[in-house]
Amino acid sequence: MSIHLDAAPGQIAKTVLLPGDPKRAAFIAERYLQDAQCHNQTRGMLGFTGLYKGVRVSVQGTGMGMPSMAIYAEEILRDYGATRLIRVGTCGAIQPHVKIRDLVLAQSASTDSAMLSGWLPGLSYAPTASFTLLKRAAEEAERLGLPYHAGNVFTSDSFYDPQNRWQQIAQYGTLASEMETAILYALAARYGAEALSILTVSDHIACGGACTALEREQSFNQMIELALALV
Repeated sequence: MSIHLDAAPGQIAKTVLLPGDPKRAAFIAERYLQDAQCHNQTRGMLGFTGLYKGVRVSVQGTGMGMPSMAIYAEEILRDYGATRLIRVGTCGAIQPHVKIRDLVLAQSASTDSAMLSGWLPGLSYAPTASFTLLKRAAEEAERLGLPYHAGNVFTSDSFYDPQNRWQQIAQYGTLASEMETAILYALAARYGAEALSILTVSDHIACGGACTALEREQSFNQMIELALALV
């Protein structure tokens, strides 16, 4: 057990899907995993482990933002020995050609957070995805005919940003804004693990429009199925 997860040793699989919303974790476990058992309820951050096509897979809610993701990713990697973390979350598009419900494969993540600069003072570290997972995800998306984009995302500390900094980073080709990927990739690199963020565009920051809360929780199945295909 760790501080924030009450799973017993060995109860969390080597491959872990990481939705921000704990209700989405429960939805994934109920819909896609066989013999799923709840391994965590601490702080309401639900986690489950079960079988997908005979392979052990865990799914663990992480909450919102880099500090929350960092807690769960660190403990999953350090205390439970996970080797592959796949974020299945949402993002806001900041490019006109990226549409609502499209998939975004985060090749890398820029950030305005001070977390990484605090860990690596004087350096501008570039958190990047596992190339193996990214390549496989792109190939699988092509095979399934899923609308997807691969490139840089912006991991912001602010969901509501009065400065609208997304407009600046959009000028450099960044596809979407979200709140967790940069720290996930940095921690995976530190622990020698693979990581990939597969994101569904739930709203369009540049052009307007958004999905409902229930749609975010239960209808982004293409993202989940693509992540599970990597297992």
